[in-house]
Amino acid sequence: MSEYRPVVMVVDDERDHADGIVEALGKLPVKALAVYTGQDAVEVLQNQHVDVVVTDLKLEGRVDGLDVLRQARRNGNSTEVILITAYATIENCKEAIRQGAYDYLVKPLDIDQLRTLVEQASRKASAARARRTGVREEHDPFVFEGIKGASAAVQGIFEIVRRVAPTNISVLIEGPSGTGKELLARAIHGNSLRRSKPFKPVNCAGLTETLLESELFGHVKGAFTGANTDRKGLFEMADEGTLFLDEIGDMPLTMQAKLLRVIEDGVVVPVGSNKPTVVDVRIICATNQNLRKLIDQNKFREDLYFRIRGVDVLLPPLRERPEDIPLLARHFLEEAVEETGSKVTGITEAAMRILAGYEWPGNIRQLKNAIRTMVVMCDRDRIDIADLPPEMAQRRQLTGASGPPASLAGVSLNDLERKAIMDTLARTEGNREKAAKILGIGERTLYRKIREYNL
Repeated sequence: MSEYRPVVMVVDDERDHADGIVEALGKLPVKALAVYTGQDAVEVLQNQHVDVVVTDLKLEGRVDGLDVLRQARRNGNSTEVILITAYATIENCKEAIRQGAYDYLVKPLDIDQLRTLVEQASRKASAARARRTGVREEHDPFVFEGIKGASAAVQGIFEIVRRVAPTNISVLIEGPSGTGKELLARAIHGNSLRRSKPFKPVNCAGLTETLLESELFGHVKGAFTGANTDRKGLFEMADEGTLFLDEIGDMPLTMQAKLLRVIEDGVVVPVGSNKPTVVDVRIICATNQNLRKLIDQNKFREDLYFRIRGVDVLLPPLRERPEDIPLLARHFLEEAVEETGSKVTGITEAAMRILAGYEWPGNIRQLKNAIRTMVVMCDRDRIDIADLPPEMAQRRQLTGASGPPASLAGVSLNDLERKAIMDTLARTEGNREKAAKILGIGERTLYRKIREYNL
């Protein structure tokens, strides 16, 4: 059976413009067609399935772009609409998004940006179509390499990133250490128009002020002791790409001023040189600190804060999204098995329940390292309770002991399971649907266990 190709309909009363867009979309794995009136677009939507509509907002006749959008919405959530206009205002942008438009582009069109949006919208539409028809699609609706999550919080982050990635807007990623801030930054870059250009990360907390200045802006030979050759900085290396400034809250104030000037002017001057270099770099920053609090303490510049905070993304700690733990654990297990050549095939339900109930102070990084260690040390085909890290306080909770963690030797699996279910139900305030997700079992299984253990 041939691979399904999403259908893209281009609507524009200027025939040459519509045909030109169809031709430009010919490089994508889609079926593109052009119609030249809003009424024709509505009739097409009423009579055949369309995955993505690219329509001009202003159309001759009684049917305009918003009417086409409304018809697409009546067809269900599997048709995505991208609106195009020469007259963008905040009001009509908000109205289009409110009515369900995927995105909004302003003439003259950036063809690369249009292709990227159509590709992303068609993937999202195909995924919605697959959910409706029960047919699995080969690809995910968006590529977030290494990032997994089914929780509402993570899905909300994915939706923000889908909209932000194709733009050049700066992004500030906030969250505790180990939550995957650099992975998210790489995902933004990987889904941007700059994805074929360099992604350059730097940890602002790991370098002295002198080294950080040289790292970012470069230096010339003789600029300071040890500068034996000219060296390009990361701004120049990331030209036309993305620069990721990790832990920017630890950057010294003097460096913050220099960074602000480069971001505003787009010009860098290497240390020891007077020769300016123009750069085109997208900035993504991350921090595990409260920058507003640092501003109040005069430790962070407010003007820099507003420059880097084009869009703010908050990555919650793992303890606030326990329903994501089983998905992440299985993903990291697959990675570890591939890396080590281990014969481990999975994780037992009992072990997964304990993993899901643990608070993971080191977040995703700690979970990944723990899974890798267990894969290496496990001498069975499945990771079980005995393979869990000894520091996991969940062991103490499961046995009900006080003081140092007790051995699980002699404790029956039924007792462990009963305690895990009791604690999870208490933690979710009796919400059985949420408890089942945390425990990594189906709701029917949970109901049966509740009856079995008389809970």
